[in-house]
Amino acid sequence: MATSSENTIAKATQEVTNDEKETNGTEEVAVEPKTGVSFPVKLDDGKQLNCVGLRKKSMFGLGIKVYSYGMYALLKSKIEKALEKPTKELYQMVINSDVEIMVRLVIVYSSLTISMVRKNFGEGLGASIKKLNGGKKNDELANKVMGQASDDIKLTLGSLIEISRLPGFVLETKVMGEVISKVESELLCRAYINMYIGDDPLDKDAKDKFGISLISLF
Repeated sequence: MATSSENTIAKATQEVTNDEKETNGTEEVAVEPKTGVSFPVKLDDGKQLNCVGLRKKSMFGLGIKVYSYGMYALLKSKIEKALEKPTKELYQMVINSDVEIMVRLVIVYSSLTISMVRKNFGEGLGASIKKLNGGKKNDELANKVMGQASDDIKLTLGSLIEISRLPGFVLETKVMGEVISKVESELLCRAYINMYIGDDPLDKDAKDKFGISLISLF
C-alpha cells in the first residue's frame, strides 16, 4: 500500500506529466501555457521532457516574451533516500553532474535577431559563470556559445535553438539544426544548467517542475 508521501509524489509527478498535455496527430506534446508553444513529451533518442518554461526579458519597461523552452534529459537518480520535495542539494547534483541535458528554445519574439540572442546569452551566461567561478568574470567563455552564429541567420517565430550538455562536459549549440559551436568546458556546462535550475532561475515554475520530475525517480 502506498504511503501518504508516495501518494504526494505520484500526484505531483502526474500533474507535471499531464500539464497542458495534448496529442498532436500521433505525437504526445506538452504546451507552455503562456505562449501556446508545444514540445514533444519524448524525443527520438529517448530523452523525456522534464519541464517547460518561458524566458522573459525587460525591454523598454515591458516584460517581453523572448522564447519558450523545454528541458529534456535521461535522468537516473544517485540518491537512495526518497524525498518529498526537491532540495537545493538535488538541483546542485544535476548542475554539477555530467548527465546529458538538452534545452530546446522556441522563439516567440518576432523581432529577435542573432545579435540580440548573442547579447542575451552573453549577459545571462556571464552572470551564471561569475557566480559559479568565485565572483570572477569570463566573458570570453560566455561568448563562445553563440559567438560563431552568423548575423545572416534569420530568426522567425518558431525558430529552434537547441543547446545540449553532452558527456565529457561539452556544450553544443544548434540553430535550426546547424551546429554553430561545440565547447568543452565543465564551468560553461555547469553555468548553463544553473541558469535554469540554480538559485536564480529564468522561470521558477519550470525549475520546480524539473525538481518534481527528479523526485519521481525514487
